Amino acid sequence: MKITGITITPVAFRDPPLLNSVGVHQPWALRTIVEVHTDEGISGLGETYGDRGHLARTRAVAPALIGADVHDTNLVRRRVAEVLGGERGTDRHALTGQLTTSGTVDRVFSTFEVAFLDVRGRALGRPVSDLLGGAVRDAVPYSAYLFYKWAGHPGGEPDEWGAALAPEEIVAQAEAMIERDGFRSIKLKGGVFPPEQEVEAIRALREAFPDHPLRLDPNAVWSPETSLRVAEELDGVLEYLEDPTQGVDGMAEVAARAPMPLATNMCVIDFEHLPRAVERNAVQVLLADHHYWGGLERSRHLATICDTFGIGLSMHSNSHLGISLAAMTHLAAATPNLDHACDTHHPWNRRDDVVQPGALSFVDGAVPVPTAPGLGVELDRDALARLAENYRTCGVAQRDDTGYMRSVDPTYERKNPRW
Repeated sequence: MKITGITITPVAFRDPPLLNSVGVHQPWALRTIVEVHTDEGISGLGETYGDRGHLARTRAVAPALIGADVHDTNLVRRRVAEVLGGERGTDRHALTGQLTTSGTVDRVFSTFEVAFLDVRGRALGRPVSDLLGGAVRDAVPYSAYLFYKWAGHPGGEPDEWGAALAPEEIVAQAEAMIERDGFRSIKLKGGVFPPEQEVEAIRALREAFPDHPLRLDPNAVWSPETSLRVAEELDGVLEYLEDPTQGVDGMAEVAARAPMPLATNMCVIDFEHLPRAVERNAVQVLLADHHYWGGLERSRHLATICDTFGIGLSMHSNSHLGISLAAMTHLAAATPNLDHACDTHHPWNRRDDVVQPGALSFVDGAVPVPTAPGLGVELDRDALARLAENYRTCGVAQRDDTGYMRSVDPTYERKNPRW
């Protein structure tokens, strides 16, 4: 089955003012929708980052894939590498770990690989999870993903979520999210306020939700000493502490004395980072993400390595739409050792989506695995056109949380460590 054409559509959709360690989300989030067409009349879908650099690389690679067989992913990845010529790239898509040459190839290749699997599943009449070895669970648990946030973007009206700056407001956000989608675990994006304030928020969540596993992710803006102090204060409270400090060595220093597991999607974001992390026992839970690990098949390879070395698995999320949610769900369904609920931003972005409604939903905090052929989702052409127009008119072409924060507070500094 040969590739005859590739359609690439950048889109923009509304994003709330979610605070993080490097600033605040802009009013618009960016993604790229990829459609791969074949000589048998079957097309497949992929979704990836929308930053200008990544979009340019995706567009540059597409012509080199015409004529390739959708089953020959080794050839396709080789062609991606040849076009990119070993560049590391400058767009980070909000990743704060170490960039690598192979990682740049993986991030471009991954969206095409998902689309190929969608084509192959449609052709066979089987869901993508079957192509990954078969689903071992009928529904994939996701975590309520909480953020400190402003009530609305500066100059705009308050959004449906309202402000979340104090511990009681974080609890209210969790209550709203859990009431709507039934999540059974909770993650707080930290690194925004002094650690003492974020510890207070976690304790408030524990009081409100005594049976929900809790996680805290300050995105590596604490020193090892601060990380250990917080870890000791939250002993018996957290399921795991995610990226409290920077780098494999810093994480190893904290992991050696912390009473709970440490997780990462920052110090290990490429296969070449794994040996040292394993050697130092720096990470006990790895947050996989097919968008930058090179697609679904390579993420399955990652899961096997984690299983070999006793490293737990969860799944990282960035702002995304339904095509990515479908791919994440198929991957998680077919990964036996994915033993922690996955992260997802989808509740924040669900009002704007490019897939037709009905295929994906949250039931008791989990997404039932689609059983229709391929990814099990179809494009909503009207929505795609609307979001593509947003991209053309919104004035944002590169995610810049720090720059947006400085437009509100010119004194804001991006510091690491901050505490």
